[in-house]
Amino acid sequence: MKFTIYQSSRQGPRAYNQDRLAYSYSKDALLMVLADGMGGHRHGEVAAQLAVKTLTEAFQRLAMPTLPSPAKFLTDHIQQIHDMIENKRQMDDLIESPRTTVVAAIIQRNTLYCAHVGDSRLYHFRDGHLLFRTEDHSIVQSMYRKGLISKEEMATHPYRNKIYNCLGGDNVPQIDLADRHELMDGDIILLCTDGIWNVIDDREIKNILVSGVIDETVAHLLDTSEKNSDHTGDNMSAIGLQWGDRQQNPQAVSTITMPLDQTTTIMNPTTHPSKLMGTEPDDLTDDEIEKTIAEIQAALTKTKSF
Repeated sequence: MKFTIYQSSRQGPRAYNQDRLAYSYSKDALLMVLADGMGGHRHGEVAAQLAVKTLTEAFQRLAMPTLPSPAKFLTDHIQQIHDMIENKRQMDDLIESPRTTVVAAIIQRNTLYCAHVGDSRLYHFRDGHLLFRTEDHSIVQSMYRKGLISKEEMATHPYRNKIYNCLGGDNVPQIDLADRHELMDGDIILLCTDGIWNVIDDREIKNILVSGVIDETVAHLLDTSEKNSDHTGDNMSAIGLQWGDRQQNPQAVSTITMPLDQTTTIMNPTTHPSKLMGTEPDDLTDDEIEKTIAEIQAALTKTKSF
């Protein structure tokens, strides 16, 4: 495989960053995953970190060097994330559980597999054209699909930021598995949170991404999102990938000589606000998040042993 990939996250106007993202690859398979912890619920960053960690750890364990069924891998492990959160909520008798969206993609044998829950998106561009975009699990998207509102009304509707499907919610999540997409040299894949697409429309996203090499254009996309956000904006996160090496980018990754039993995982570093910015009392440190996740994983293991 040959590809160029770049990921980054910005806190934006929020007091802290609840987005989490990572990518992992073996000799013949690649995973990208992005999760947006839901700020209206307690400790969304825990759910987001759990989503990213669960998927990357499973990929590292199973992609040797390919997955038997990428589609089944995505649906099984995304469901597992929800089950782990729900199990923790029941054991600790929590009033509500942490919640998160997730969008994840696997590329294997020049084929793209994608699954998502919520309104974090995946875009697939080819030669300056949008081939595919995931459909948000949001109230306004559902209203638009039923013909109740227009596309223009979606952008200003009071429910535009409300979603009906997530991991860790009261209901079993609807895991939306997209049709497989064959990739060609030069194709661009973007995973991003609503902090980006809420302030930049699809046309501008496309124009930015096709304007140069992917590591520069994703940074430009985040810069533009930050500039367009007001005080009510959200965290902004993106993973951008250009398949092949059409541009002969010195940052391109080649897995040709990679050992069959090896994987590489890059977690996006989490940025924390300074105390001058007024960190909320409920905001957890990285160590506290990891401790909570370890408890969730241990609880699931204990449940399985009975």
